[in-house]
Amino acid sequence: MTNALRLCVSALALGLGLPLAAQERAAEPATSDAEAEARRDIIVTGRGLDPALSRGVYATTTLEREAIASSASGRIEDVLRNVAGFQQFRRSDSRSANPSAQGVTLRALGGNATSRALVLRDGVPLADPFFGYIPLTAIAPETLGEITVTRGGGSGPFGAGALAGTIELESSAPGAAAPLLASLFANHRGETEASAMLTQSLGRGFAVASGRWDRGQGFFTTPTAQRVPASVRAEFENWNVAVRAVAPLAETLELQARVGLFRDDRTLRFRGADSFSRGEDASLRLVGRGEWQFDLLAYVQARDFGNVVISATRFTPTLNQRATPSTGVGGKFELRPPLLEGHDIRIGIDYRRAEGETQEEALNAVTGAITERRRAGGETSNLGLFLEDDWQIGPLLVTGGLRADRTSITDGFFRAVNAAGVAVNTINAPDRSDWAVNWRAGAKLNLSRRFDLRGAAYTGLRLPTLNELYRPFVVFPVTTEANPALENERLEGFELGFDWQPVNALVLSVTAFDNEVENAIANVTIGPNRRRRQNLPAISARGIEASLAARLGEVSIDGSLAWTDAEVRAPGTALDGKRPAQTPEFSASLTLAWQPASGWRVAGTLRHVSAQFEDDLQSDSLTPATTIDAFVTVPLWQRLSLMLRGENLFDETIITRNQGGSIDLGVPRTMWLGLRYGF
Repeated sequence: MTNALRLCVSALALGLGLPLAAQERAAEPATSDAEAEARRDIIVTGRGLDPALSRGVYATTTLEREAIASSASGRIEDVLRNVAGFQQFRRSDSRSANPSAQGVTLRALGGNATSRALVLRDGVPLADPFFGYIPLTAIAPETLGEITVTRGGGSGPFGAGALAGTIELESSAPGAAAPLLASLFANHRGETEASAMLTQSLGRGFAVASGRWDRGQGFFTTPTAQRVPASVRAEFENWNVAVRAVAPLAETLELQARVGLFRDDRTLRFRGADSFSRGEDASLRLVGRGEWQFDLLAYVQARDFGNVVISATRFTPTLNQRATPSTGVGGKFELRPPLLEGHDIRIGIDYRRAEGETQEEALNAVTGAITERRRAGGETSNLGLFLEDDWQIGPLLVTGGLRADRTSITDGFFRAVNAAGVAVNTINAPDRSDWAVNWRAGAKLNLSRRFDLRGAAYTGLRLPTLNELYRPFVVFPVTTEANPALENERLEGFELGFDWQPVNALVLSVTAFDNEVENAIANVTIGPNRRRRQNLPAISARGIEASLAARLGEVSIDGSLAWTDAEVRAPGTALDGKRPAQTPEFSASLTLAWQPASGWRVAGTLRHVSAQFEDDLQSDSLTPATTIDAFVTVPLWQRLSLMLRGENLFDETIITRNQGGSIDLGVPRTMWLGLRYGF
């Protein structure tokens, strides 16, 4: 555990221990009836300030707890696939992909493994400080109460990471479920999943302890025809534990704290191709809900990653990326002053700093001897100032915001020495910094009680990650070079949409958008089996997103679709006009569920993803994939239920990687049986 994390944990214990201890003292000063009544009215939520009115101006989807806890795989990425426009870098989930490839994005604005969408858990950014990927196995869906996905509009707090949008994960609130939630599952391959969450009232506050452990032999990601004696299943084992506590300090003042740890171990494709990722995160948050509302947040992340690369010809180690220690620290302060009637004004400042270093050794594939030692890393930081105002004028809501960011990239280096310690390559990147101004503006008109028309325009910003700047990597047979001269990405876009509720049981939302990322960072082919991270002039994406929600008594229908015309704009190059790598043109999801009052739930989900290209030159393609999942809950006794889950019921072949005919596959048909208590 790092010193920074120890300091934050100590502050957490001190900050929570004092108010909770004070609340539980047996002897308290006498209070009047009025004071006692006021104290009984204190309500602790464990959340931040209420969402801004402007949230409804942008294309937003909200997932409730029932949908979050009812996925066939039990994985958070599976839940998010029901949102129009959501995309991972690869189609594989967090059981069978390299953790560093777990970038998430929206609106087909991907193209590499770094996240272009900002993912927050209780207001805290989750992206790895070095790579920018999201530690998906550290997110247990059953601990969440709500997920809100906002596409586009990358301004506001921590806006420098919200290039394609924001995914906000909110922890489950007290009272949303039983004090004890527990589940145990096993599938037909002998893999297991166990989780538990305990909620305990502490005075007028509460504490939540949660944990989850997944392990299994996995499935063969290599097609039968391509397997060799060294081919193995995608074995995995991961766990996460967390403690979260919330305490009132005053009638309108609330202190929140969280500490979490996780570990993820996987094997991919060949025996010995092992990877690990681990993390220790802590945060403190002070929320004031008085007349002058405010949200004060501080957090620290300690992360590490390791990976062994196996030769695809000799099946022996060629690279040992033994460690990638990194640290992320940051915070924000947001103030909502009651200055003007009819206006919701937000003023704030936020800060993020990431530092890290990769430590790896190149190995002789025959002898196993170290041939080269490599070190690479640096530091990036972002200081943002933001001002936003939502103005309600009768049926019209007008919103606008400005954001100024000072970004810096410092202490960047790459060093390689041979086995004798003699330098063979040294790069010391110059320090650089810059100011950038971004804005967003929009309006929503309530034309009738059941029909809203909305429109918005915006810009956004993303810094290159330390991984993109300084670390080269190999996915056989392709070597991708880093680029310390990468510039910040910038988004410009607009959208128009409507929300229509013709009857109480039906809601339809449609959004048309046109977004463009200038200086888009992509893995660009520069020679046979060689790529380099470069800033492309632009990636444009225009399309339509739609969602449908219907409630017909005990039956519900939830659907989403996204059609996107995305292309690279690089005049004079072979990439101009081509579709970005790893971006499908069309994706859709439809869930039909039956849930009577008796506690049963039967649901089926149909998903389709169209063809997409593996690489920037469109030489290798991934065929379309259509899958059907199922989820069944059978009540047994009180809060105890029998659960049946089925993934990819018709055993569709899901191609997740295709490099010159070398193929990886996604999850085959998988059947789960388990027990769940308390949900």
